[in-house]
Amino acid sequence: MSRDANGVVAPRSLLRLQSWLSPTFPMGAYSYSHGLESAVESNQIRDRHTLVDWLDADLRFGSARNDAIFFVEAWRCAAGGHYVRLTEISALSAAFRGTSEFALEASQEGASSLTTLRDVWPDPEIDRLSEALRLQHIQPMLPVVVAVRSAAEGVPVAVALRAFLHGFVSNLITAGVRLIPLGQTDGQRAIAELEDAVLDASAHAMTASIDDLGSAAVMVELASASHETQYTRLFRS
Repeated sequence: MSRDANGVVAPRSLLRLQSWLSPTFPMGAYSYSHGLESAVESNQIRDRHTLVDWLDADLRFGSARNDAIFFVEAWRCAAGGHYVRLTEISALSAAFRGTSEFALEASQEGASSLTTLRDVWPDPEIDRLSEALRLQHIQPMLPVVVAVRSAAEGVPVAVALRAFLHGFVSNLITAGVRLIPLGQTDGQRAIAELEDAVLDASAHAMTASIDDLGSAAVMVELASASHETQYTRLFRS
């Protein structure tokens, strides 16, 4: 654990967390829009305000909310050495995808992250996760992979989760800037306007459990399903 007695994240651990969630980290996030491309095509998202509303709903009620819960559960399992439970959480996270494109997005990003983490920032905990997933034929999911490596690094779960959700939002805002299109400044305004949603989703996940999983952001899933047959596409989801 790379944390001091006061629970402050060590400087090197903070740098690593920023690296793992950076746009330069090679996990292919730039090629996914999480259904935004379809929502823009159907004019459900047409400006900054509708983009913010869409992502706010996903964070509070949709797949992003579920991933936040999986993140916390995986972090706690890794930190507590509950490896059987961690494998179960990994399997549930892999199964809990509303569409085939959501499954592809989370698994491809998870697999790429796992490979890079093992190669550049090796750690016994991430090796253990990789082997357990291989033996059980479970696809690595991004929230589980980042959570396990954050726990091994000693990054507190609340800090890691907020950074993870902010990275999720930032990537989709970038997609929105390209698709709508928006100006770069409007993109930053959108990120700022979603700060409360990120913090609220993080706080909710910290007190939630697996029993609280579920999605009420139906339009997000429908947009993803529609994207599978969209004629012209820039993104893979």
